[in-house]
Amino acid sequence: MTGYGKSILQLPTKKITIEVKSLNSKNLDINVRIPSYYKEKELEIRKLLASSLTRGKVDFSIYVDNTGEELTSQINEVAVKQYISKLKQISHGSDLEMLQMAMRLPEALKTEREELDETEWSEIVNHIKIAVSNIVTYRVDEGKALIKDFNLRIHNIQSLLEKVIEVDEERMVHVKQKLRKALEELEVKVDENRFEQELIYYLEKLDINEEKVRLENHLKYFIEELETSESNGKKLGFISQEIGREVNTMGSKSNFAPMQKLVVQMKDELEKIKEQNLNVL
Repeated sequence: MTGYGKSILQLPTKKITIEVKSLNSKNLDINVRIPSYYKEKELEIRKLLASSLTRGKVDFSIYVDNTGEELTSQINEVAVKQYISKLKQISHGSDLEMLQMAMRLPEALKTEREELDETEWSEIVNHIKIAVSNIVTYRVDEGKALIKDFNLRIHNIQSLLEKVIEVDEERMVHVKQKLRKALEELEVKVDENRFEQELIYYLEKLDINEEKVRLENHLKYFIEELETSESNGKKLGFISQEIGREVNTMGSKSNFAPMQKLVVQMKDELEKIKEQNLNVL
């Protein structure tokens, strides 16, 4: 979602620089900084940006550098002469000193408001479109890199899940031995049939087969969404939440150190996915 676009319009008397920058954001947040004589076009600018930039914190700026001989400020000769006359009545400085003092007083300069030229604005709009096109290209290039990273992270989680499946049988044996040892340490006699029934009930509570199946489906769904051409950042975020739900449940049920280590690694990969998903529209 981050990006940068720029375009420069060179006119006979001025250089106009247009910049568009975007950062991650859940919604579209546009901030416009333009000279006052373009303010009446701000709504048009916002609509133009919103039509191409779906999400992100967007900063749009127009900078104008005058390169010709035209001046927007002129000396108010009448006011300056009156200031000098009044100053001479209360001071005895040189003419140069009087002039310097007068030029610092209010209304010594009068600024002519520049009017918007529609022909000029039409050229500016074309360059705004160029800047927006540049930022979209930037985002597309970033998206290609994100796809590679997402595929890597999902593949890593899938590999860790396969390892979880491998150690699951060992985990069940470990749990049974642990319970048997605890009973032996208590030095009490138990009904073997009742013990087996309770053991089965206990192991069912620790069973993670459903979580494994759902997690595999979520990983597959995530990859399928990556391959679509639609904007799907929010959907990928929802799928990531479901992946996290299954991973957390597996961790809480594992009760086995080797499996818990694998779950921690899966969580680490998932956090990287969530961080990068902030960049997806």
